[in-house]
Formats: sequence, C-alpha cells, structure tokens
Amino acid sequence: MYLSKEAKQEMFAKHGKGKNDTGSAEGQIALFTQRINHLTEHLKKNRKDYNTERSLVKLVGKRRALLDYLTKKDILRYRAIVKELGLRK
Repeated sequence: MYLSKEAKQEMFAKHGKGKNDTGSAEGQIALFTQRINHLTEHLKKNRKDYNTERSLVKLVGKRRALLDYLTKKDILRYRAIVKELGLRK
C-alpha cells in the first residue's frame, strides 16, 4: 500500500481536528489530494492505464465537490485548506 495507517493518521491530525477525525472535509480533501498526486505519478509512467485514469478523474470530482461544499459552508476553512495543500483554486 502506498500510504500506511500511521501516515493517514498523521495527515488527519494535521488537517482534521484530530488523528481519529477521518470524516472532516479538510481531512478528506487532504487524503484525496495525496491519492491524486500518487495516481498522477503512476500515470506519468503508465500512460495507457485507462482504469487508473478513470479513477483519477472520479477522485478529482470528489475533491472538487468537497471544496465546493466547504466554500458554501465556511469560506475561511476553504481558503486555509487550499493554501495548506497548495491547490490552484
């Protein structure tokens, strides 16, 4: 597995409310961003892997939906997570 249990807990502790807070929007966005970066690197080496490409597009859509939700719910939290993760928008 590309991401260990400890690495996930550390990510949720950093971006969520705690290491066991796996449901917060910030934690999910951080996890999706990590997975998107991993799949992007995989696709650079294996450009004909269409199943991975499809899952990457679905992940980007899920992350976008969470970011849109966070924009409507609390714009300050949205701006903070975008700045922390270095997302464009």
